[in-house]
Amino acid sequence: MCPSCEDFARTVLMLGQLALYGDTAEADQDFIEIVGTSLAASLPEPPPGTFPPGYDPTSGPPYPGGES
Repeated sequence: MCPSCEDFARTVLMLGQLALYGDTAEADQDFIEIVGTSLAASLPEPPPGTFPPGYDPTSGPPYPGGES
């Protein structure tokens, strides 16, 4: 596995584990907000082949409550 592929997979795994922790009764919401933001900001470029050719993450339907 390429180094950036491994970093991407590890970061996504940590974000998933953080999401699971956030569903527990004892979850520290401040910790989740700080660590989640940091993990998301450190997420490297996705490895080649993760998304189909021509994929544009900004296209698609508007989010509920967002601009139309």
